[in-house]
Amino acid sequence: MRILVAIVALGAILAAHTGRTVEAVEPFDAQGGSSAAAESWRQWGGPNRNFIVNSTGLAEKWPETGPPVLWSRPLGPGHSAILADDGRLYTMYRVGNGGAKQGPWDAEETVIAMDAATGKTLWEHKYPSRREDFSFGAGPHSTPIIVGDRLFTIGTNKQMFAFDKRSGKVLWSRDFIKDFNSHELLIRPVVKTGYGCSPIAYRDLVICSVGGPGQSVMAFRQSDGSVVWKSGDFLTSEAPPIMINIGGRDQLVVFGGGTVNGMDPMNGQILWSHVHDPGNDLNCGTPLFGPDNILFVSSAYRAGSRAIQLKPDRDVTFAEELWFTNRVRFMFLNAIRVGDFVYGTTGDFGPAFLTALNIKTGQPAWQHRGFGRASIVYADNPSAGAAQDKAIIMDEDGDLALATFAPEGVTILSEAKKVFDTVSWTVPTLAGRTLYARDREKIVALNLGVQ
Repeated sequence: MRILVAIVALGAILAAHTGRTVEAVEPFDAQGGSSAAAESWRQWGGPNRNFIVNSTGLAEKWPETGPPVLWSRPLGPGHSAILADDGRLYTMYRVGNGGAKQGPWDAEETVIAMDAATGKTLWEHKYPSRREDFSFGAGPHSTPIIVGDRLFTIGTNKQMFAFDKRSGKVLWSRDFIKDFNSHELLIRPVVKTGYGCSPIAYRDLVICSVGGPGQSVMAFRQSDGSVVWKSGDFLTSEAPPIMINIGGRDQLVVFGGGTVNGMDPMNGQILWSHVHDPGNDLNCGTPLFGPDNILFVSSAYRAGSRAIQLKPDRDVTFAEELWFTNRVRFMFLNAIRVGDFVYGTTGDFGPAFLTALNIKTGQPAWQHRGFGRASIVYADNPSAGAAQDKAIIMDEDGDLALATFAPEGVTILSEAKKVFDTVSWTVPTLAGRTLYARDREKIVALNLGVQ
């Protein structure tokens, strides 16, 4: 029971995404290309929703004391990742004791905008938010998204807000429970921690899971919150959706409670579906997608890792299972796909291992001890003269590492111990050469550039 409690809470915390997806949010073109992309992180997973970002001038090695701290400030519990845009940071938190399993925690949440250079608060918006089972980490769990001048957030109790990102003015709001009779919490988990799915944008829509008959997923007009479409009768989960392109057609991939589904982002039509059922709706990780049209999903419990080959045939997409293994289970936090390999930390209840998994065969290439469960950000365009791309690894115990990944193994270049004192289950954000990271008590800005 305690194990299930832990993993349910972990699941509500993060959805983790990777793979070279085709991103369609307004600030980027259809291939994720933007000269400002390296300096911005406007949604869960960064510019292309895969935790891979172009970043030049990163140091090859850190000082023994770790990368220089530019600033640090208190921030309450919560697991929303940090957005970076136009010199500002955005995230969500709840006032309370981040180091205790029983709080106390306030019965309200806060959306905050901060100055990226100093961490100073620019504006805040607070709203009532009842406490769910937070024994393994308090909400909010969902990560906001920025599209143009608007910031969209979803709270623990399924309250959705659209803000003017500069002033913090509420432009519109929806309550999924009151407005659409959505289930208050996920149906099958024994312990229910609150909403955790991070929304995605497509053209003039913002799309997210909602839940309920005929409305597993809903699309709202960004300008006024009006409902454009609702679709699906499948169980929902905490996993964030991604956008891919198959045969020239954009598709929304939604990792539900027991299935992974391809949908038309314009109208919600379900194009294909494939079973991936952990038995408890706790599909928490973000699907990974590559140019070979292989979709990768992974969960804990009785599930595991699965690769699905998507094959377009005119207007039809066929989803054929390529392989399945229960030897590798990415329970929560994020993994990344680089080339033909997926990298992440596997492990349900015991030790975690940093693992490389061959996307073509499902066979593990290597495992590395030394990290707890960890989040990963990957910088894939190093400065001239740099040896390789860089992986930034944030361990759940608050340890940070700089590494390089290869099919043959991992090389640890530098480590910084105890950046945080409480559990760190929020993936950090890399904007340019600055890493913004948080645990349940504070947020820090670290200089990862060449000194």
